[in-house]
Amino acid sequence: QRSQQLKHSAWLAQAPHRLNSGLPMNIGVLFVPQQEAWVVERMGKFHRILEPGLNFLIPLLDRIRYVQSLKEIVINVPEQSAVTLDNVTLQIDGVLYLRVMDPYKASYGVEDPEYAVTQLAQTTMRSELGKLSLDRVFRERESLNASIVDAINQASDCWGIRCLRYEIKDIHVPPRVKESMQMQVEAERRKRATVLESEGTRESAINVAEGQKQAQILASEAEKAEQINKAAGREANAMLVKARAKAEAIQLLAAALAQQHGSAAASLSVAEQYVNAFSKLAKDSNTLLLPANTGDVTNMVAQALGIYSTLTKPQAVKTQDEMPTAREDPQPPPTEMLKAEESSSS
Repeated sequence: QRSQQLKHSAWLAQAPHRLNSGLPMNIGVLFVPQQEAWVVERMGKFHRILEPGLNFLIPLLDRIRYVQSLKEIVINVPEQSAVTLDNVTLQIDGVLYLRVMDPYKASYGVEDPEYAVTQLAQTTMRSELGKLSLDRVFRERESLNASIVDAINQASDCWGIRCLRYEIKDIHVPPRVKESMQMQVEAERRKRATVLESEGTRESAINVAEGQKQAQILASEAEKAEQINKAAGREANAMLVKARAKAEAIQLLAAALAQQHGSAAASLSVAEQYVNAFSKLAKDSNTLLLPANTGDVTNMVAQALGIYSTLTKPQAVKTQDEMPTAREDPQPPPTEMLKAEESSSS
């Protein structure tokens, strides 16, 4: 018990001293400061709580037993050791923010409310840290603080005290664990750097390949368009040249046929082409279709001339129809007609 009292006195010496008016004497007329509550006992029994301002008491019968501050109180939670879920010992200290909500409960519910709340905060911190691993302790400090505040408020409700906030100030890790954590962080950073570099190389290769692909596609399309344009130009020019040559040939042929003895020359050309066509039949295929009188060249030429005369006859008739009608020739005299009949009969 003596050791506990020494510890309690040592803790009170370390804790910051709250400014209050102490225990004033009852002189009958009292002035209570703002944000303070004075608990009055009459003949050793609770009588009332004095409000801020002017108050009157009966000397000798009334006694001011407790003075509670209604301001927010800041308490420094001493450093303590706690073991995490993965068996790592940590040294943690924090700051506790309190406020007295009910002066009667704070005076008669617990002997030293601030000390009780501080011890409750330490035990709650140990129990909450035992549920978390080392990595989660650093990531979930806010949730850890909220859990400690909820646990303190559940226990301190009957004490008339409410915990407003709890903040962890420092977390001290053993040196060897700290070195391991540093090595882990460096390895993780090297891994991320390697991954990022590989992803950059991959993206670069993909971009280069896509660029080459697009360049080849565009080049092939340009070459295709160029070939199409060239081919279209060559074919168009060739067709124009052939058409012009054919037109000139037709004009020359028409001019030649219009001259004297043109029909005879055309008949001779058709006969030659007919004969040459029969001379080339055996060069292209073994199966031949020949007329019955192939050996009769005279008959073949006559047939070719007949075909030409048949084709040219409608043109001749048309030209005769288009020509103006000439005057009828006078009939020869009878004597000349008789001479012609005699010569024909002879």
